[in-house]
Amino acid sequence: MIGIGLVSLFADFTYEGGRSISGPFLAVLGASPLLVGAVAGVGEFLGYLVRLFSGRLADRTGKHWVLMYAGYALNLLSVPALALAGGAWGASALIFLERLGKGLRTPARDALLSRAGKEVGHGRVFGLHELLDQLGAFLGPLGVAWLVAQGGYRLGFAWLLIPALLALAFLLRARGLEQAEAVHVGGNWERFPTAYYAYLTFATLGVAGFAHFQLIAYHLEVTHQVPAPTIPLLFAFAMGADALVAYAVGHLYDRYGLRMLLALPLLSLPSTPLFFLGQGLEVLALAAILWGGAMGLQESLMRSAVATLTPEAQRGTAYGLFDTAYGAAWMLGSLAMGFFYGIAPGYLVGFAVLLQLASVAFLLRFHTVLGES
Repeated sequence: MIGIGLVSLFADFTYEGGRSISGPFLAVLGASPLLVGAVAGVGEFLGYLVRLFSGRLADRTGKHWVLMYAGYALNLLSVPALALAGGAWGASALIFLERLGKGLRTPARDALLSRAGKEVGHGRVFGLHELLDQLGAFLGPLGVAWLVAQGGYRLGFAWLLIPALLALAFLLRARGLEQAEAVHVGGNWERFPTAYYAYLTFATLGVAGFAHFQLIAYHLEVTHQVPAPTIPLLFAFAMGADALVAYAVGHLYDRYGLRMLLALPLLSLPSTPLFFLGQGLEVLALAAILWGGAMGLQESLMRSAVATLTPEAQRGTAYGLFDTAYGAAWMLGSLAMGFFYGIAPGYLVGFAVLLQLASVAFLLRFHTVLGES
């Protein structure tokens, strides 16, 4: 568990550092807001879509580590390659490849982590993993912010080759440290409990109304609200909130279970209006805290809930199905937000708030079936 956490620390250092500046980098390369929304949404969807197949493949073959090796390599090496991108379309292709790599390796990794959760609690395992994960996501944008101030966006991307190689080296070491344990290989498809699908609906509605940071960063760049190096600093701030919230809530989940999902809309709903309609660094910092806290809840609570609601032998498939639906919803939401932003930011905010309220209504309606599972 710790070995995989260290891999994630350096991996997030790499691709979250890159994500913190990919939106404004696309703006500098001449991308439109619709293209940025498409890159954010479609890229996420491609990364989530492949999880449906890689999760099922992990269940059927037990080749979790092979999938992780291939996925991490593609995921991480695409980021520093952005330093060589000559235009918006080339940069977009590399962002897509980075998301595909993450999708390939994530269900296998989460299935391995869920096994550790049998011993110490799923909330604790995923909360600790997210803490290490987001420590890297906090440090990466900080380093990138300094490099952007020194030499621009391309220097920031190029420097990320170092943590990418460190993550791959720790991945090889983590495989050697794994304790011998039989891997459960799934057989025929089994229908998941009704609560799983209720939970899936709540999650997809919520994420469709959750603004992607690439679009947020694009907005900050084109409106010149803050200097360019401040954008990755705000992202680092958000990732710090992500780490702290994920670790704390992971422990609370093991005590209170699925009822903790009620906390998610409290953070996610106000973040988009503050980012796109707010003025001043203090307001943007508050938006970053709320946005990062919502991400921390999503990463720890949502992954823990999948493990709670599904059988172990089908867990790779369960994560793959959940991630695919989640990614499709985020893609459609991001495309819509990119379109509405081209009209006026207020339309984007109205769309986001409407979907967030719909997710709250659905969660309250199905809270009983979720809480009793």
